[in-house]
Amino acid sequence: MSIMIQQETKVIVQGITGSAGAFHTQQMLDYGTQVVGGVTPGKGGQKVHGLSVFDTVKEAKEALDPDISILFVPAPFVKGAAVEALKDNLHAVIITEGVPVNDTLEIIQLAQEQNRWVLGPNCPGLIVPEEIKIGIMPSHIFKKGKIGLVSRSGTLTYEIADHLTKQGLGQSTVVGIGGDPIPGLDFIEVLEKFENDPETEKIVVIGEIGGDAEEKAAAYIKENVTKPVVAYITGTTAPKSKTMGHAGAIVSGNTGLAETKIATFEEIGVLVAALPSEIPALLKKV
Repeated sequence: MSIMIQQETKVIVQGITGSAGAFHTQQMLDYGTQVVGGVTPGKGGQKVHGLSVFDTVKEAKEALDPDISILFVPAPFVKGAAVEALKDNLHAVIITEGVPVNDTLEIIQLAQEQNRWVLGPNCPGLIVPEEIKIGIMPSHIFKKGKIGLVSRSGTLTYEIADHLTKQGLGQSTVVGIGGDPIPGLDFIEVLEKFENDPETEKIVVIGEIGGDAEEKAAAYIKENVTKPVVAYITGTTAPKSKTMGHAGAIVSGNTGLAETKIATFEEIGVLVAALPSEIPALLKKV
C-alpha cells in the first residue's frame, strides 16, 4: 500500500509535446509509470513516445480514463490547464514554477470543490519507489521501504532520499509539496496520510526558512501523529529578510527563521538533524 498513488494509477501529461514534458514522460515510462497519453492544445493527433496527444483533457479523459494529470505547462497557462484537469475529476501534479499566487488560490479552491488534490506548484512530484513515479525526481536514488518523506525542497528531497537508501532505509512514499508560499497539499495533509498508511513506520519532514508551515506541522504532529518523526530544516545560515531559492522561503523579522522552526520541533520531541547526512542515524535511534 502507498499514499495517493498506486502502481495501477493512470497518468496523462499536459504539455507533453514540450521539451520538458516529453523528456520526463519518457523517464516516467522507463520507471514503469502508466502514462497513457498527453494533452497539448492544437497538437491533437500527434504521438509522443508512442502515446496519443489530445487537444483537451476532456478528450483524453473519454479515451483513456486517467486518474492524474501532471502539468509541464508555462506559468501563464497553468491555471487554465489545471482547471481543465480538475473539472474532469483528475488530481493534478503541477511541476511549473512561477505560477501567480492568485492563480494557485483559484486552483486550490476548485480542487476542494471537486474533492481532488493538487500537488505543487513548483514541486518535484511524488514517487512510490520501485512502483510508480509522477514527477521529475532522479529515479535511481529511491528504494522501497517503510520511511515516509515529505519535503518543501526538491533537491533536499533527493539528497536525503539518497542518504536513506545508502543506509538501507527504503521509502514508502516520497512527496515534494513544493516551495511556493501557498502550496496545494501541505505538510499536515501529507502527514495525515502517512499516519494512516500501514506501510509507513517512520516519517521524515524536510522544511526550510520562510512562512509557518513547519510550526503548523509540529502542532499537528503533537496532537495527531503517533509514528516517530525526524526533521531537517535548511536555512540556518541564510541572511535575514532574504528570499532564498523558493518563493516561500522569505524571512520577515522573527517569522520564518530556521531557529524558531527547529525549536518548535524539538519542543514536541521531534529529533532535528543538523545535517542531511544525520537523518538515517536519527531514524534508527527513534
